[in-house]
Amino acid sequence: MAENFSPRRRYVIWRELWIALAESQKELGLPITDKQIEEMKLARGRLNLDVAADEERKRRHDVLAHIHAFAAQCPGARPIIHLGATSAFITDNTDIILIRSGLSILKTKLVNIINALAKFAKKHAGTPCLGYTHLQPAQLTTVGKRATLWLQDILLDLSETERCIADIPFRGAKGTTGTQDSFLKLFDGDEKKVAALDELVTEKMGFKKLWPVTGQTYPRKLDWRILSTLSGTGQSAHKFGEDVRLLQGFGELQEPFEETQAGSSAMPYKRNPMRCERICSLAKYLINLAHNAASVASTQWLERSLDDSANRRISIPESFITADIILNTALNVAGGLVVIEDVIKRRISEHIPFIAAEEIMMSAVKAGGDRQTLHEAIRMHAMAAIEITRRGEENDFIGRIAADPLFAAIKDRLKEMLIPSKLIGLAPQQTGKFLEEHVEPVLKRYKSLLGLKSNLKV
Repeated sequence: MAENFSPRRRYVIWRELWIALAESQKELGLPITDKQIEEMKLARGRLNLDVAADEERKRRHDVLAHIHAFAAQCPGARPIIHLGATSAFITDNTDIILIRSGLSILKTKLVNIINALAKFAKKHAGTPCLGYTHLQPAQLTTVGKRATLWLQDILLDLSETERCIADIPFRGAKGTTGTQDSFLKLFDGDEKKVAALDELVTEKMGFKKLWPVTGQTYPRKLDWRILSTLSGTGQSAHKFGEDVRLLQGFGELQEPFEETQAGSSAMPYKRNPMRCERICSLAKYLINLAHNAASVASTQWLERSLDDSANRRISIPESFITADIILNTALNVAGGLVVIEDVIKRRISEHIPFIAAEEIMMSAVKAGGDRQTLHEAIRMHAMAAIEITRRGEENDFIGRIAADPLFAAIKDRLKEMLIPSKLIGLAPQQTGKFLEEHVEPVLKRYKSLLGLKSNLKV
């Protein structure tokens, strides 16, 4: 991702745009020679950045500086470089190219995270664990079913990323305020050639769609849309990372931890979830960058303002690089999650008397009891049992239920109701169905992208 947004790649694309513009103008009849175009092509990758830097110090204008630097290497083409174009032809079209390729990089990583979590979900589809609401133990679920919740969010992110890649339009050749007046003059008033130029440049740069109208720049709403998609990815990653942090705190799940890794400089016994903490830390930053793009989009004056320029040079690359780091880390975590089943079983056994309460109530209703009366009785027994456990005594909730005449009809079945595998509902089936219907088609479609590994340096 850093390479994608590097100065070298950006400036090479600038030259590719100047070449595409000249080729298209030649094809439409302007007096541009093959020799001039060949000269430009030979200089395409031979960036003379020292010359460009010199020119920029003098002119205080980056595009103009690079025009002069390019022209110095191909003097024969000097008269026709950037002919009829405005700076936004270079900068905006380049941004769109970099954004699209950046999205493709993220797409590959999303697919591999989906693959890693799918394997995890399949392996633990039937592993009972505590489910939580309000961060309080609720009914049981399974480790694999919980992973499908993470997967579903990330599938939405992949879908949004795919949509952005497919729909992103090219700015094309629109002129200084979007009226294409300069190109109309070059082609002596021939509107068809002006339209053809716009389409030719777009096609040469690998795009099928282009903005039908623009001011000087493409609509900054596009940046908001893209950064909102990245924000969505950050939201999903934060949810995943925070859930793992909570479960690691409970001792039920653990992110990867190397043999020689240290968790604390003061407390050698600690295993801090540093990977997931990093995910959450960076995700907060990424999520908020979408608001920055919204602020920029809402304050563009008329055909354009320049107060977006310095902002976007920071916010767009940083959004993509941040998202890339987050997904690298999430892939590392997803591929190395460790389930501590003994802890999960112990925690279930501590809470299962209360967790079975709904099962007990429904069974008693089926046996002829009144739902509201039974609910109140269970509530009273539960509150009394909680008070006993707070004093360090053993939970006697089930004993209280067994001794209550209201539950006499199901007394002999109470032990059976405390078997964890009988309290997970359709979690295993839901997991299998979700993987089969929603995940496997995606992995099949992107089979060629699988196999990516993520090794963290720190």
